Amino acid sequence: MRPMSRVGFALASVLLLAMLSLAQHLRFDGHDEGPRPTFPSQAEFHFIRVEYTDLPEYHRRWGFASRNGRGDGWWIVDWPDAEDHFTAGVQRLTRIDAGSPEHLRLTDKRLFDYPWIYATQTGWWGLNDAETAQLREYLLRGGFLVVDDFWGEEQWEVFRETMERVLPGKEIADISESDSVMHVLYDINESDRTFIPGTRHLRRGPGGTVMVRQPEGTAPAWRAMYDGTNHMVVAVNFDTDVGDAWEYADSPIYPEQMTALAYRYGINYLIYSMTH
Repeated sequence: MRPMSRVGFALASVLLLAMLSLAQHLRFDGHDEGPRPTFPSQAEFHFIRVEYTDLPEYHRRWGFASRNGRGDGWWIVDWPDAEDHFTAGVQRLTRIDAGSPEHLRLTDKRLFDYPWIYATQTGWWGLNDAETAQLREYLLRGGFLVVDDFWGEEQWEVFRETMERVLPGKEIADISESDSVMHVLYDINESDRTFIPGTRHLRRGPGGTVMVRQPEGTAPAWRAMYDGTNHMVVAVNFDTDVGDAWEYADSPIYPEQMTALAYRYGINYLIYSMTH
């Protein structure tokens, strides 16, 4: 047998480290893959995740989306665990008739059947003309979009420039504490505009504790866009990861207070979209 070359040994070492890293991540969440929960097919609310086109230079290739999901494209991150857990939370915490989560292309005409849609990783989307036009029509007809889990100045500029094409001349402003979306069910106060971590921001501390490490230079922001009648049509979770807090709602290691806050934001957005 020929001895392993130095390059081959280095490659094997990298692969081993990657496997160990993945194993540590799976041990951290404390759960194996299991069957998805079932929800009614007909209901007044369905969590609709939108599928969109990535910027070609940043296209996300096939890989894990969550513990129970795999696929490509940035739209898929945290699918389907985030929406399954959020839907179960809506059933438990409200009287809203919540049904099975779905995912639809941004150009799918069925989008207009739903008042609330969700898009993640919108710092890497590259909407084409058809996607831009349909999102504009959806919002101007009273739809509500929640965007989440995008980070830093570069991704903010991608998102901002895209929304300038979608809703020309409409600014993206910080949500005021007095805005009705902050009080429609739960009171969300200034102290709640805090960093909600993804699992990548959690570290094991002394005595088995879990420590949150906010990325340097990030500043969580809760912003919105409004139509011509001052009705909120886009809720923006920036430099924070609400989707991970939903995804890991069943993990005993993920900080419970962060999941609780993520549910409060999500349910307030949902009730606002259905009542305003």
